[in-house]
Amino acid sequence: MAQKNDKYTYRVTWSEDDNEYVGICAEFPSLSWLDNTPEKALKGIRRLVAEVVSDMSGNHEPVPEPIAGKNYSGKFMVRIPPEVHRKLAIQAAESGVSLNRIASSKLSQ
Repeated sequence: MAQKNDKYTYRVTWSEDDNEYVGICAEFPSLSWLDNTPEKALKGIRRLVAEVVSDMSGNHEPVPEPIAGKNYSGKFMVRIPPEVHRKLAIQAAESGVSLNRIASSKLSQ
């Protein structure tokens, strides 16, 4: 069975500033791990997160839930300037689709 820290969202990218690969975890934005290969950066950040989760659990602190395990309704509210709202409404009307369909299409690009 996978441990909780195996279900977190990890990413490895190149850091031009550090001239190394950096491993990060979306659920723990303050943590990172630098290494000379992407594989080592991933291994390092996963190990660091496991240590932090263990410490938090040992101190009875709340541990972040993995993003992948959360349920999303598919609904959220976003505020936009009135002129953008008008422009989207016109595009929707001209295309014969709902404003929701236009907004969803643009957000998924």
